[in-house]
Amino acid sequence: KGRFFILNVTFQLSKVPNFHLEYGPLKEAFANVDPSKIELKQISELIKTIRRSKLPEPEELKNAGSFFKNPVVNTSKLEMLRKQFADMPVYKLPGNKFKLAAAWLIEQCGWKGKRFGDAGVYEKQSLVLVNFGKAKGKEMLELATSIQKSVKEKFDIDLEMEVNVV
Repeated sequence: KGRFFILNVTFQLSKVPNFHLEYGPLKEAFANVDPSKIELKQISELIKTIRRSKLPEPEELKNAGSFFKNPVVNTSKLEMLRKQFADMPVYKLPGNKFKLAAAWLIEQCGWKGKRFGDAGVYEKQSLVLVNFGKAKGKEMLELATSIQKSVKEKFDIDLEMEVNVV
């Protein structure tokens, strides 16, 4: 980050559709649909609908989208967390790694829907920090830091910011 520029990218795309529908709402929507009948346009429209239901439109409520990355832990850390938080959502990754839902961690710390002046956590998606009007960058960063601190205290997990702070 900050050391390289990408000057050229080559993509090799398949002409045969290979849709990944593991995400809960997509999986649910297409559960009873013949996979050969699913079209990209359907998936695209559904994803737009899902996003509109969870994320504020930046023109209406200023935000940077998903503010934190989903943390990845190893097996031993996961086992330790599961003893205390059995209902924690977990997504298996290759190589005995597990992705945790940052939104869930933040919600468990009581941040969802909280507002401090004009800086706040979006009421429908706790990964999204919003500016209700005139919050300065410093206030937004203080909110993000406070969230990171509480997740660290409760879960011993370091939340990494997804946005670039300049």
